[in-house]
Amino acid sequence: MSTSQQPDNSMPLVAHLMELRTRLLRCVITILVIFAGLFYFAQDIYAMVAAPLRAYLPEGATMIATGVASPFLTPFKLTMVVSLFLSMPVILQQIWGFIAPGLYKHEKRIAVPLMITSICLFYIGMAFAYFVVFPIMFGFFASVTPQGVEMMTDISQYLDFVLTLFFAFGVAFQIPIATFLLAWTGIVDVATLRKSRPYVIVGCFLVGMLLTPPDVFSQTLLALPMWFLFEIGVIFGGIIQKERADKEANDSAAEDGTDEHKPPVHL
Repeated sequence: MSTSQQPDNSMPLVAHLMELRTRLLRCVITILVIFAGLFYFAQDIYAMVAAPLRAYLPEGATMIATGVASPFLTPFKLTMVVSLFLSMPVILQQIWGFIAPGLYKHEKRIAVPLMITSICLFYIGMAFAYFVVFPIMFGFFASVTPQGVEMMTDISQYLDFVLTLFFAFGVAFQIPIATFLLAWTGIVDVATLRKSRPYVIVGCFLVGMLLTPPDVFSQTLLALPMWFLFEIGVIFGGIIQKERADKEANDSAAEDGTDEHKPPVHL
């Protein structure tokens, strides 16, 4: 292997630790700067996140705060989480800058698109939860509220609930990345992934059943995108495995051709 394709491991351990500390500080500073800019709008941010639920509250009903400090701490917590999410491109860039010297050339070529695609899919998963799943979910909850019970949700419990769903949907939308990596690293063959399709479909609906209300429509809204994303990962995994097989075949043919055309040795 040529020197240009080998990872750079010449940096001593102390220098690695110093660089890690610098990059962590940059991440923390980025989060704090974004948080400082958003803190003034903390109440508005919470109102926007609570809008899918408030749209289905009965007339005259409101959300409540059962904790003494909840009216302040809950929007504060949400703004900090939003700052973290918005800082992800910078955080990923710092992670990439730290690990890139230890990667081979072909690994660097595939890592950057994967990181960019991963963060985009995470944001798409959160948006899908907010704009598609939340209205259906909260509409269902409001429709099954027992008679004589007034729906008045605590703001802190609501935030914990939606943050869990945001994270769950963001992670669920990483399926094509995980599928592609399994195929790219050779851990699982694409043919095996295709044979596992029935189990994957069942698993998608099980996850949908756990993360959504107990109605078929909302479960399907999560299961079908997960299945679709799995198929995308299988397609791209098949492409990369085919390219790798063609390259190995061409290299093998080139070596065989070189051996066949060696000039005879005269003694």
